[in-house]
Amino acid sequence: MRVGSYLRRAAGPAALLALFAGLFALVAYLEGTPAPAVGYAALLCAAAGLVCLAAGHIRYASRRRALAAALRDPALPIELPAPADGLEEDYQRLVRALREELARREAANSRAMEDRLDWFTGWVHQIKTPIAGMDLLLDDDAPDRGEMKNQLFRIEQYAEMALGYLRLDGGRDLVLARYDLDAIVRRAVKKYAGWFIRRGVALDYDLGEQRALTDEKWLGFVIEQVLSNALKYTPRGSVRIYAEPGPVLVVRDTGVGIEPADLPMVFEKGYTGFNGRQGDGRSTGIGLYLCRRVCRMLGHDIALRSRPGEGTEVRIDLTERKLGVE
Repeated sequence: MRVGSYLRRAAGPAALLALFAGLFALVAYLEGTPAPAVGYAALLCAAAGLVCLAAGHIRYASRRRALAAALRDPALPIELPAPADGLEEDYQRLVRALREELARREAANSRAMEDRLDWFTGWVHQIKTPIAGMDLLLDDDAPDRGEMKNQLFRIEQYAEMALGYLRLDGGRDLVLARYDLDAIVRRAVKKYAGWFIRRGVALDYDLGEQRALTDEKWLGFVIEQVLSNALKYTPRGSVRIYAEPGPVLVVRDTGVGIEPADLPMVFEKGYTGFNGRQGDGRSTGIGLYLCRRVCRMLGHDIALRSRPGEGTEVRIDLTERKLGVE
């Protein structure tokens, strides 16, 4: 196979050499050179050509053996054999570039897998809390059905958060259109109606007619996360939901607020802050991180203002110019 592949590789130069030798013999014959002399010269040219072909095949076979040995190395060599010509040098530069790109992607995938493993490890520990709560309630002769629903709702929240975390990187189900903002927000509020009632938190809702260019499902996910935080950290008081021109969706609560030192990092993954580490430890440190990532994917801005003891205000800027729409 090696001889055949080399002959196919050398067919062009050999044909060119034969053409030149034939032209030389024809000119010599036309000039009256004796035929034996012409034949002798042609024979010498053929012999020289065969020597060159043999030498070329030896070099070719040697390089193929070196490359085959490199391919058999499980770790693959860091350095390839020295290039024989400019073309091989170009190919080797291409191989090195591909190797560097592969290493970069493998490192990025490794970091992403480590991040997912870290988060899901924490997620598993978090979801155990409502499961253990339901187990204790079921041990009672007369379990509190309302509290059981509350624990079940928390499990559902954690499951939806995990699904959102997994789907976020692909963005395959992103559908941008102009939606009725009131309809999206009302669905989220309805989902949390039980929490409003059980915690005794008043709702001040004044959204009016607003339309926004967004993805209905993903924006609903963000609103649910914001409402969950507002209710979680508002043991008493109220939550106000309204819209400003733009539109800008505002969710303001009268809860415990956020410490000034925590504000710059509330959107970082895994950061729970002082208040998130208090109480029953239900904070995963992932909700606001996912909100920011979703908003960036949609072209929206999300910002947060807060003071300890005075509550928190979350602003989601849905202005269409941020999506490049005129």
